Amino acid sequence: MNKRNKKRDLTALGLAIIILIMLNFLGSFVFHRFDLTTEKRFTLSPVTKTLLSKLNDVVYVKVYLDGDFPARFKNLRNETKEILNEFRIYSNDNIEYEFINPSENPDKNQQEEVYKQLFKKGIIPTTADDNLENGVSQQVIWPGAIVSYKGKEIAWNFLKTQSGQNEAQLNNSIQSLEYEFASCIRNLSTPIRPIIGFIEGQGELDTLSVKSITEALSEFYITKRIQINERLNALDEFKAIIIAKPDTSFSEKDKFIIDQFVMKGGKILWTIDPLKTAVDSLAKTGNTISDPLDLKLDDMFFKYGVRINTNMVLDIQCSGIAVNKAMRGQQPRFEPLPWIFYPLISPAAKHPITKNLELIKIEFGASIDTVGSKDITKTILLQSSKYSKTLQAPVRVDMNYLRYQPDETQFQNSFQPIAVLLEGEFESVFKNRIAPQIANDSAIGYKANGVKNKMIVIADGDVIRNDVQFSSKKALPLGYDRNTNRTYGNKNFILNCMNYLCDDSGLISVRARELTLRLLDKKKTKNNRLYWQIFNTIFPLFVILLFGIIHNIVRKRKYAK
Repeated sequence: MNKRNKKRDLTALGLAIIILIMLNFLGSFVFHRFDLTTEKRFTLSPVTKTLLSKLNDVVYVKVYLDGDFPARFKNLRNETKEILNEFRIYSNDNIEYEFINPSENPDKNQQEEVYKQLFKKGIIPTTADDNLENGVSQQVIWPGAIVSYKGKEIAWNFLKTQSGQNEAQLNNSIQSLEYEFASCIRNLSTPIRPIIGFIEGQGELDTLSVKSITEALSEFYITKRIQINERLNALDEFKAIIIAKPDTSFSEKDKFIIDQFVMKGGKILWTIDPLKTAVDSLAKTGNTISDPLDLKLDDMFFKYGVRINTNMVLDIQCSGIAVNKAMRGQQPRFEPLPWIFYPLISPAAKHPITKNLELIKIEFGASIDTVGSKDITKTILLQSSKYSKTLQAPVRVDMNYLRYQPDETQFQNSFQPIAVLLEGEFESVFKNRIAPQIANDSAIGYKANGVKNKMIVIADGDVIRNDVQFSSKKALPLGYDRNTNRTYGNKNFILNCMNYLCDDSGLISVRARELTLRLLDKKKTKNNRLYWQIFNTIFPLFVILLFGIIHNIVRKRKYAK
């Protein structure tokens, strides 16, 4: 009986081993990964997989996030390593990486030299505070990497904000890892970069005023400045154009050229001020009047699906303006006071353009109405807060507003749209308006109806403008506010706008991915620390002991019979 059982068991064991060997052999020809997380944390998007499959050389990544630092940064490091491993699997091992501690050299001079090189290459450091039982520890961390491919390299900064690094902000950074790394690879592996044109000739922002965003866009695109000057082929080489805060009207011929650019698939980012505010006059006299600007663009906007109102949005959620608080005869002492003409906009969370962005600063902005064709999809990207209102032009802008606390009951025009994304097949504003000889001229190539396209309209010209230190002719970073010494999300917002408009691969849709942040209650873990230590130590031992006792009782009863 025992021999028969032994033979049966050996046969079963042999069959099991043969089956496992066969499964492993067959599995070597089939690649599949199972992601059992609810939000599919370890699953790359199809767009990313397609991008990785096209790599024909090694992408090398030097990650400067190694060392002994607070737990939240260790989590960021671990997640970065996970995403790099995922990329390597789908790239046929064309991703190689190493983690480096830039602070490991004990020589302070050499350490500083390393820091300078990293900063020069574009890695932005951050200071981390770690609350310990015996005090607060502070250290400099370099949460970024240098990505190299075929002799080209690009900086990859993990953190989405430098104004703080709490768990929620770090989670936003973790959510963006796939998109940011895939964007680096796309930029490095794209042989011909699209061309973006800054239109000039109608009083648009000058080169120095858009230098910050121009430099940021130059990592992804070739940027040029162009005057249309009524030339039919002026925009032929451009993938997209930016019309940044014009202050004089467009000619009908220039409008026709821009319209046909849209009909043929060209993308446009409009940043428009419908009112003209004399900031110099405000600084000198303490008040000014904002009057409407006639840019001759209203018919175009209406045809495309929006109307920019000739008003101004005021908001209690706002930035500040520096005011001298010193008494007469004392040294100047400037402090920022809330300035309701500078609204701070909370971006819509769901759209890829605005997801995980910080507040965006608007200056003397207006509201937008969506109108016109139902065939055009209109998505509101930016809107004012619950406590906002609009003033119809002409608007008196007066520093005396700083003397009074805003009355919330007067701010009842909530959630005013300020930026709108338009998508669909646009209809020409010149349809049924031009002579047949022009419409039928093959040299002109007039199109009454456009191909599927998209554009973004922002009712604020300053959203794309960087401040300038005129004494040194130095452009400050876009979004940096000298009055409050804070950096807002303007640059990332404009970058996301252009990436969305120009991205034919759909890669920016990856930004909409959302990972659930599961945090421990720090107060509870601190108060109940001893309890959980005992529980986690004693309870597993108790379970094992209980299992052993039950198993022994069952065994005795079985063999006692």
